[in-house]
Amino acid sequence: MKNIVISTLPREHKEAAAVILELKEKFPAIEVLYAEDYKIAACVGCNYCWLKTPGVCSIQDDYPKFYKKYLAADHILFLTETKLGFVSYKMKNMVDRLVPLDMMYLKVKDGQMRHRPRYDKELKMGVLYIGEGDETYLSHWMDRVMLNLSGISLGAYGVERRKELYHALNNH
Repeated sequence: MKNIVISTLPREHKEAAAVILELKEKFPAIEVLYAEDYKIAACVGCNYCWLKTPGVCSIQDDYPKFYKKYLAADHILFLTETKLGFVSYKMKNMVDRLVPLDMMYLKVKDGQMRHRPRYDKELKMGVLYIGEGDETYLSHWMDRVMLNLSGISLGAYGVERRKELYHALNNH
């Protein structure tokens, strides 16, 4: 099983480094990517990835490397800090840039309009956060993100509850 951890925290962050070490011990087939190693710009909302260059973001940066990794992974886990009860701007930026994984075409699913997925891949994503976050809200947000991507949410967990996340990784 291939798992990817995307850390928006610096390598030197002691708590994040300890969590990553623990994840590597529990899940040997894990790849850790540090956002700080890549040039990643914010989504500008141009919709080129839907209208002009389908599936390809118009921003010329390192983010396309992540799309390939997302599509090859069994699970994707974001490791981030929280600010004002929500994920960091770095993680929010990473999630906003997922738009090219969907198409602009819509379908009705469970009584709601949803974009059609571009690829035949059911993404499974979760959040592990450090700091004061509203876990209920963050889990609901991740559920909605994955609903929009036609994927499965693994939920959001504070680092003190990471063992529950490990259980989710083993059961999805």
